[in-house]
Amino acid sequence: MSAETFVKGKTIELRKKHIGPSCKIFFSHDPIKIVKAKGQYMYDEKGRRYLDCINNVAHVGHCHPDVVKAGAQQMELLNTNSRFLHDNLVLYAQRLQATLPDKLSVCYFVNSGSEANDLALRLAWQYSGHKDVITLENAYHGHVSSLIAISPYKFIQLSDTEQIQSVHVAPSPDVYRGKYRADHPDPASAYADEVKDMIHRVHEKGGKIAAFIAESLQSCGGQVIPPPGYFQQVAQHVRQAGGVFIADEVQVGFGRVGTHFWAFQLQGEDFVPDIVTMGKPIGNGHPMSCVVTTKEVAESFMASGIEYFNTFGGNPVSCAIGMAVLDVLEKEDLQGNALRVGRYLTGLLEEQKEKHPLVGDIRCQGLFAGVELVKDRLKLTPATAEAQEVIYRLKEQCILLSADGPHRNVLKLKPPMCFTKEDADLLVGKLDHILTGHDAACRQSQSRGIAPLVPP
Repeated sequence: MSAETFVKGKTIELRKKHIGPSCKIFFSHDPIKIVKAKGQYMYDEKGRRYLDCINNVAHVGHCHPDVVKAGAQQMELLNTNSRFLHDNLVLYAQRLQATLPDKLSVCYFVNSGSEANDLALRLAWQYSGHKDVITLENAYHGHVSSLIAISPYKFIQLSDTEQIQSVHVAPSPDVYRGKYRADHPDPASAYADEVKDMIHRVHEKGGKIAAFIAESLQSCGGQVIPPPGYFQQVAQHVRQAGGVFIADEVQVGFGRVGTHFWAFQLQGEDFVPDIVTMGKPIGNGHPMSCVVTTKEVAESFMASGIEYFNTFGGNPVSCAIGMAVLDVLEKEDLQGNALRVGRYLTGLLEEQKEKHPLVGDIRCQGLFAGVELVKDRLKLTPATAEAQEVIYRLKEQCILLSADGPHRNVLKLKPPMCFTKEDADLLVGKLDHILTGHDAACRQSQSRGIAPLVPP
């Protein structure tokens, strides 16, 4: 089968005709047609190579031969309903559990991050006997109905009457733009106290807390890294109220942060969530995900009397692929690479902050990085249009990046884990060139007394 069936214009035409109009694509003003990929690179229909700084899905690299081989070999042998006994399921569960604290010992395999977070809510509701859920500002946890309800990133677009009354939104622990900033003597406690106060208000109205859910590092919310100690204090408040702590690792797990295998471990070895959800990188693009929890929570779920099964979750092929991903992470020391390249990238980006007024803040942890662009460093005026200009200019230079956050002014970097120092040099070199041009345009405009123009 050829890499391209239709010319690009025909593909766009058929997409508009047959694909739901809500299904958005990257670079909608001038979309890219990708026909193949390898490692940290993607190729369009003309053979043009793009450096992929977006894909936290192709975790160990696009089309990694070891992962492809593992899936193909198992598919030739057996792929069937997960309700049959099979060694791949227990072997993979055992290996996955070995990366986690001992307390987190029971796995439920499903097919997507959304499915994992939906199941995590069911576990929390059953275990606690409560219904109220605390989420964070700008959070995104998935596309199914139960998760849109706890994802302000999505539901903020709804009217107040459409929002679920049992969902409560706590401030994002953002020490750059949030309520308590880096100059606060103890931002972790201050943000945790917000959750404590929220629990008190919920109780006053007759509600009871089932769970607090948070991405271990907020991605769609703007690459936010919570201050150390925040999760411990929140967990204490939530558990005292009879709820559980759900750590969403769908976008940030599997060694991306460099120093640890799981991003929640950045908070300290004394912090252990009650439920952890994972997806995207777990299968390197293959649709699989997992919920891991404690024995107590799992036994409570069993006591509900409702049998749980998932036809494809944990099937032999998915588990073979999952094991291959773990093998590659270890064999190629990709967590170590994330640490080394991440530190190098941080240094390069910090130089950009010193050099360019548009760069307001740099947030990096391994190969999870955010560059917040602002028009004014004191007022923190979001440079939204400028961020869009940057990502489109980088696309012209064959570098794929995205912008997100509540103001769409944060450049997001979450590339495949095989990203190199040379890739970092290329990316930041091109970024420097674009920002230098912007600085010059600003100076010229200021001298003429007019604002610089940026494309929509």
